[in-house]
Amino acid sequence: AMLRASLRQVSAALKEGRVTPTELCQRCLALIKSTKFLNAYITVAEETALKQAKESEERYKRGQPLGILDGIPVAVKDNFNTAGIETTCASNMLKGYISPYNATVVQKLLDQGAVLLGKTNLDEFAMGSGSTDGVFGPVRNPWSYSKQYKEKSVPKSHSEDEDFNWVITGGSSGGSAAAVSSFTCFAALGSDTGGSTRNPAAHCGVVGLKPTYGLISRHGLIPLVNSMDVPGILTRCVDDAAVLLGSLAGHDPKDSTTIQDDFKPFELPNLTDLSKLSIGIPKEYHAPGLSSEILALWSKAADLFKNAGAKVVEVSLPHTRYSIVCYHVLCTAEVASNMARFDGLEYGHRSDKKESTESMYAATRREGFNDVVRGRILSGNYFLLKQNYEKYFVKALKVRRLIANDFVKVFRSGVDILLTPTTLSDAAPYMEFIQEDNRTRSAQDDILTQAANMAGLPAINVPTALSERGLPVGLQFIGRSFQEKQLLTVAKWFEKQVQFPMIQLEEVKRHDSCVLQHQKSASFS
Repeated sequence: AMLRASLRQVSAALKEGRVTPTELCQRCLALIKSTKFLNAYITVAEETALKQAKESEERYKRGQPLGILDGIPVAVKDNFNTAGIETTCASNMLKGYISPYNATVVQKLLDQGAVLLGKTNLDEFAMGSGSTDGVFGPVRNPWSYSKQYKEKSVPKSHSEDEDFNWVITGGSSGGSAAAVSSFTCFAALGSDTGGSTRNPAAHCGVVGLKPTYGLISRHGLIPLVNSMDVPGILTRCVDDAAVLLGSLAGHDPKDSTTIQDDFKPFELPNLTDLSKLSIGIPKEYHAPGLSSEILALWSKAADLFKNAGAKVVEVSLPHTRYSIVCYHVLCTAEVASNMARFDGLEYGHRSDKKESTESMYAATRREGFNDVVRGRILSGNYFLLKQNYEKYFVKALKVRRLIANDFVKVFRSGVDILLTPTTLSDAAPYMEFIQEDNRTRSAQDDILTQAANMAGLPAINVPTALSERGLPVGLQFIGRSFQEKQLLTVAKWFEKQVQFPMIQLEEVKRHDSCVLQHQKSASFS
């Protein structure tokens, strides 16, 4: 069961020679091919990955591995620049674009011997919460094909089961979450602007970490909202997230927003005494639309901490109710600014219309961007108009400060960690999800996650239980700035208590009804 093992277990197996990096890489690549119908990957860099695995194998033979990540297959969301591998942001605007450099986080992974399998699918330019709006098509949640879900769902017919009964991954880092959940890689990078790592992590039953703003470099991450974007980490357990964080965090001279101090990687201790721990339950997170199932789970989790000796207190974050509107104004304003670089002149798509420079600009952006991206650009430019700037943008900045101050006050009151739901419900069926427009869906799905981005705080999704439909449900822990060790330690304790079940992909089928006959005992042995 090598593909289901943790990073430390696999690293130990590589050192002991029980498996080679090439064998591990080949197993992952074979699984990527057999789960292609999930549409988790946009680009699979098979040749590059096998070459990297061979180089890793040589290092192990010499007894000189580069570290715990040497030979470990990983995937990267397709909005991080990768030298020599196409970076598309799931958009026609960047189809065929190959960056001349690696994002800092990608370079750090490669420097430590990680094997890059490919680039994962997302909503176009990371604008969405379902991973359904990219030009390469929607990502399917691996849990749609799990024994747990199939036993609970009752399709009207076999064809409906195949074509319409699958559920979304969440987004916008849905490809990365699906890749980790389906065992095609051991860890993946996502990005998190308003919950884009934690949301799909909750829906796909994996751990999703959004670090403190400035802890990990954004250099080479194609920006959505500069003041909120953070590279996210997706793994199958909390310990693995800590390993990745230790490998990626720290100052980067190419990103002036990163911390100046050196970051010391840490191993997570096993928490035994919770008597000095104070857990806050923000009452405002009992939001409209929160399912009774998740509410009960949230309450049960609070009781779990209380019974273990922790102090559990209800707290108030009064400006939370304004946060989603504030987020929308700031997000679209920065999007309008960031998307201005895609004009058809320097890189990416260029329209054939040549009547004038202005007509070429307009045609390029009309052809290159989808409706969602164009809509956000228009909204952002409206908020930034001279007559609207003070009324919308400046006021939103002031409200953002109030939201951040709410968290400061709560943490100063003695609370160590906040416990909240990650999502309002389990994953929606695709056909139901697309009934509503992107903006409506994003406003609903980001409501519990985006406040942490506006305050720049670390937050993590921990898979907690299966819903009545047999789908994953997660809870979110929010910590103090740069206190990732405490946050992850508490998350690890909780993970151990809940014992979230592993996905049982007993048999996965192609959406065109071709049976792959991929038995778990054969696939993951």
